[in-house]
Amino acid sequence: MLSEITRRDIVDVLTLSGIEYNGRLGEVEFLMRLYDLQKLPSGDGRFADAAGDINQHRWNNHDWEDGWVFSDSRFNLLHGPEKSFLDFLAMMIHPAVRSNPAEVDQIVELLNPLLNREGWELAVASTIAGLPVYSARTLTGKISPALNAAKGMAVRVDAAYIHQQIQRIEQAVEKDPEQAIGTAKELVETVAKTIFLDHGLRVPVEDDFPKLVRAALKQLKLVPDDIPDKAYAADIIRKLLQNLATISNGLAELRNGYGTGHGKDARTRGLRARHARLAVGAAATLAVFMQETSEEMLGK
Repeated sequence: MLSEITRRDIVDVLTLSGIEYNGRLGEVEFLMRLYDLQKLPSGDGRFADAAGDINQHRWNNHDWEDGWVFSDSRFNLLHGPEKSFLDFLAMMIHPAVRSNPAEVDQIVELLNPLLNREGWELAVASTIAGLPVYSARTLTGKISPALNAAKGMAVRVDAAYIHQQIQRIEQAVEKDPEQAIGTAKELVETVAKTIFLDHGLRVPVEDDFPKLVRAALKQLKLVPDDIPDKAYAADIIRKLLQNLATISNGLAELRNGYGTGHGKDARTRGLRARHARLAVGAAATLAVFMQETSEEMLGK
């Protein structure tokens, strides 16, 4: 069940961003795409149905405040079935309501981080006249727990660019594994560079991805040599950290061999979605561990 907390957070984001839910449509015209307003009661005795009182109070008198629809018990958007709320959000970015792709992208980028935290997202389901038609879908079974953890990290540190990278990964894993692998490598690279900036250090001018990651791990004291012999289970910790370092090597090799970013000969055979999921899971695990360690060092 999509919580009331998340629903209210979404309404707040829309309000603060000045986004009108009905786009280029009139409010009655928009709502008629979701509800039979002639079968919903009027709250004003002068009118026979919801369409009449909405026109009167939002158009003629304009004495209902903006955002009224979210608190109107006839639609019950804040407390009713989650499908109704999700369908409402999807309709907000339907091509009939909004035809400007940049505006649609902005709304999706605002809403998905909030929906993601409860296992939902707005994703392209089809197209009309070359424009995307979005619907709400569950993330369960489509995204690794590690990538979900990375989403939580992005929300926590308010990193819009990391959100974008994760969205690209999600959209590409099944349909374009090479793109997913390339973006997974970029995700780790972004976190590594962010660590240097957060600690007030200059980002190394380093084209070699594994070296950049090792430098970030060194800054976080996450290399085997930094673990004293007296540490509990020191040998096991060293082995785990050695394996961490090899993730970056593996991602670089996968990206160079199969991911986006380098031309290949015409006979090259790409990897499958399961290979992309493996790479994405490893990359997300590394990225989250590095970021959480950095936050702990900084006392966040």
